[in-house]
Amino acid sequence: MSQTMIENEVAEERQSEPQSIEASSPEPAALTLSIDDFSALEERVVRAVELVKRERMGRAAAEERAARAESQLTEQGPIVDQMKQEIRTLRTERDQVRQRVERLLSQLDALEL
Repeated sequence: MSQTMIENEVAEERQSEPQSIEASSPEPAALTLSIDDFSALEERVVRAVELVKRERMGRAAAEERAARAESQLTEQGPIVDQMKQEIRTLRTERDQVRQRVERLLSQLDALEL
């Protein structure tokens, strides 16, 4: 092997070797920082999952209440219709009674003359 090839190989090995300890010391700090960032991200994800769970439970409860209200409305629909008919009947009867009372009062007024 020639001297130049050996020198090139040594240079390549030096480039592939890690830098000195001083140069690699920022890495642990960066690693610590990234671990803190990861922990913060993990905490955010956990909070987001909890929020989604709460919202899903709230939605399920709201859908259940809506279903119950709809079934009550379906059950009470005929009752409401019946009550409306009864109110119409009672109003008609009231008007008839009012007319009869007015006729009686007018007959009483005619007798007093």
